[in-house]
Parts: sequence; C-alpha cells; structure tokens
Amino acid sequence: MGLGLALNSARTSLLATSTQIAIAARNTAGASDPFYTRKIANLVAAGGGSAVSIQRATDTALFDRKLAGTSSVAASEAVLDGLTTLQGTIGDTSDDTSPAARLGALNAALQLAANKPDDAALARTAVDRARELASSLNAGATTVQTVRTQADAGLADSVSRINDLLSQFEAANRIVTSGTGAGADVTDALDDRDRILAGLSQEIGISTVVRSGNDVAIYTDSGVPLFERTARRVTFAPTGAFTAGTTGASVMVDGVPVTGADSPMPVRSGRIAGLSELRDGVAVRYESQLDGIANGLIDAFAETGTDTLGNTIRAAGLFTAGTGAPVPNGTTSAQGGLAAKIRVNASVDPQQGGDASLLRDGGIAGTAYRANPSPTTNTAFPDRLRALASALAADRPFDPSSDLASRTNLQDFATASTSWLSAKRQAATTESTYQSTLLARASDAYSNATGVNTDDETATTLELERSYTASAKLLTVVNDLLKTLMDAVR
Repeated sequence: MGLGLALNSARTSLLATSTQIAIAARNTAGASDPFYTRKIANLVAAGGGSAVSIQRATDTALFDRKLAGTSSVAASEAVLDGLTTLQGTIGDTSDDTSPAARLGALNAALQLAANKPDDAALARTAVDRARELASSLNAGATTVQTVRTQADAGLADSVSRINDLLSQFEAANRIVTSGTGAGADVTDALDDRDRILAGLSQEIGISTVVRSGNDVAIYTDSGVPLFERTARRVTFAPTGAFTAGTTGASVMVDGVPVTGADSPMPVRSGRIAGLSELRDGVAVRYESQLDGIANGLIDAFAETGTDTLGNTIRAAGLFTAGTGAPVPNGTTSAQGGLAAKIRVNASVDPQQGGDASLLRDGGIAGTAYRANPSPTTNTAFPDRLRALASALAADRPFDPSSDLASRTNLQDFATASTSWLSAKRQAATTESTYQSTLLARASDAYSNATGVNTDDETATTLELERSYTASAKLLTVVNDLLKTLMDAVR
C-alpha cells in the first residue's frame, strides 16, 4: 500500500468514525423523546474510501397502528367524558336525585295521600315530591344542553388544531422532499413530520400514503383528502347555544361534511368523531328520554272537564309546560324540550301561593275541571288521588327512537333511562380501556423497533472510539513515514 493511499484511508476512516460517534451521541440525546427514532450510520464506498449514509429505524405498519390507536383512544375518551358529566349530575337508580328515584317518591306520596285524603300535610308532601321530580328533569335537560355545548366548542377547538397541524405538516413535508432530492440528511425532519401526524391523529382518524421523494399524502380514515401537496381547509361553524331540537353544524373538509347524519364519508375515529357522536347521538337520545318522561307526567296528571257546550276538554293538571302549552294526548311523540319546561302548576303549589288540596279535589286548571263535587265538606274524597296513582302506573306508548321500550309505565321507563345511561358509560369505559391498552402495546412495539437503547449506544460508542484510535495511530505512522521520506530527500 502506498503512503498516499494509506493516508487517504486513515483520513476517510477518521471522518467516517467521527460521524458515527456523532450519530451515537445524537441517539443518546434523543432517547427520552417519544417521537425520536434511532439513527443508523451506514458505511458506503466513496471515492476510493468510505463515507457515511444516515438513515433512521422505522416500521411503517407499527406506526400506522399507533396512529389508529391514538385516534380510537381520543374518540372513546371524548364520549366517556360527556357520559361521565351526564351521570355525575343526574345520578343513578339508587340515587335520591335521579328522575327514577323521584318518580318513585312521588308515586309513594300519592299512595299515602290516597289512603288518607283528608290529611293536608300528605297532599303538600305529594306536591313537594312533584316539584322535586320536575326540578330533576329540568336539571337533566340543562346538563344535556351543557354537554352538547361543550362538545360543540370542543369540535371548534379540534378543527382549529387540525388546520394548524396541517399547516405545520406542509412546511415539514416541504423540508423532507427538498432535502431528499438534494441528498441531505432528513431523518430529523422525518421525525418532526411523524410528530405532527401523531398530533393530527388525536383530532381526526387518518391514513397516510408515502409517494416518491418521501412525499406523504394524508386522508381521513373514511378517505377524504386532508393533504395532497398542499393542506386542505377544514371548516366548522360553532353553534352559539343549544336548546331542544338544535342541530349542530358538521365539520367540513373542502366543503365535504365528515361528521353528522348527512355526511357521505363520516370519520370513524379521532376526537371530532367522539365529540360528534356525543353531541348529535348519545346526548340527543338521552334528551328524548327525559322529554318522554315529562310528556308522560303531564299527560297522566292532566285534568278532564266539560265546556259550556258539553264537550270534553283537557288541561294541564299537577304538571304543566307553561301557560298556553298544549297538553299531550297520550301518543308516542313527545314535544321537544318538555323536560326543560315542565313545572308544578302554580295553583296547586303552596310555595307559589297555590292550594295543595286541589290535588285531591281536582280543579287545578279551574273549577270546570273539579272532580270532588263537595270539596268543602267531602274532605275524605279519595277518587281523584287514586285515579292519579293508577294513571301513573299505567302502561303508555313512548317514542321507540329513544332506544328504550316503546310501551311501558313511567316508573319502568325512567328506571330504564337511567340504566341506559349507566350502561352507555360502562361500555364507553370498557372501550376506552381496551383502546388505551392496544395503543400502549402498539407504542411499546414501535418503540422497541425504532427507539434508542442507551446501553447499546454506549457500547457502540466505545467500539467506535477504539476504531477512531486505531485510525489515528495509522495516520500518525503515515505522517512519521512521510516525514522520514522528506528528510531523506533533503
């Protein structure tokens, strides 16, 4: 081997080894970053010597599984958070504040009052229980609208973050593609791009396609393009306030709805999918159940009378939805928002200056609806109270779209409603736990395949340092030989 060749070999070896040592140090520094992937320095032949080509450890299948797991966890947690709010405020079947428990308390108070109709205190107690039941339904309806409002605000936040992340991704993707074309080291830029994809997958379910030049296209999990060369615009119009029957806006990608009943390609995962299901699905069905209870109560306690022409007329009795509000007629269709409007009629409520004895005698809606022919003398009149208790226990039709039985009594319907909510929350908890476990397993597998083991990097660094020392010694020997040769020539 000539001295020139030996010198060149030693020099290129030193350069390559120092680069490899720098890569090992870079790996060690990035070990604590969950989105850092291990960088690999490969020796390649170049110009009669060796050079270093840098690539990163990667596993596309595991990364895609990690993205899918992140989206599924975000969707399940969004639904679970809303259901927890509903159940935490309304209670369960064993809670005295739940509509089912308060309906049972009203029924018991009516039975006691019917057994002793001349006891004014028992009548007042029954009215108190009715007021508590109406308040429970009001609180439930308010909580439903609060949950829907919060979900709508969450959708607006998600859309804002999606647009921001897509803008970041466009810049990162440009760095990767231009660097790839120039033959530069783009491994850190690829990590940054993956970090952005992970954040994006929290908000919306995505799939990616890698194209030539390390270019990446992003689609929703239903196939709607989010990024192809440039970012697509995601839009959403927040709803100011929610009331019964309010329909929230859909999330749009380039004018295509990706949430809501009218979406041709609805997203299946990600935070926006969970929030959309909570706002437009679970909360709306629970609201319809509360409205069904209120509808049945107003109908069961309605009073029947006769007008001046002898026609049978009905009016709101113990429960009313407000002055002039129509009285339900026992059909399955409940007026939207009844749970929020239901109140105890002021004429029978002592707290509003009413007379609780009207519960026994009838005539809450006026003298034309009186059931007791002699209210001043016949204070032991039980017929009206017994009729109310029977009406409360009678089977009646309910809207089948509420996800509950289409025909049952009010008590069973209210109990089933609270149980339905508990079951939904339990199912959401199970799903969230399951998806979180899958995500943890996928993250561990991806980390094992692409992450940094500091012990391995330390061992590699020690080996490289020995190689560097050997190359340095060779360079010293060549330098001494060249010096001897030059001295001999002189």
